[in-house]
Amino acid sequence: MTVTSSVTVRYFAGARAAAGVESETRDAGTLDELVGQIVETHGERLEKVLTACSFLVDGTQTRDRSLTLAPGTVVDVLPPFAGG
Repeated sequence: MTVTSSVTVRYFAGARAAAGVESETRDAGTLDELVGQIVETHGERLEKVLTACSFLVDGTQTRDRSLTLAPGTVVDVLPPFAGG
């Protein structure tokens, strides 16, 4: 049985545009479960954006999709930004 936690997902730039929301709360046990849920909800456009995104989990960058999410975790979805 997978244990789930209530986590906040915050979208930025192109990820926000693709998701159509600034943030949302989800119940997920791992980052991989969370990504699956948001793709299922928001569709192919967000799925394409996510391939280039970085994830910050409570302010720490990770690529480990098996990472366990604790209750109250904040996950930031950050696409590449153009600088100048």
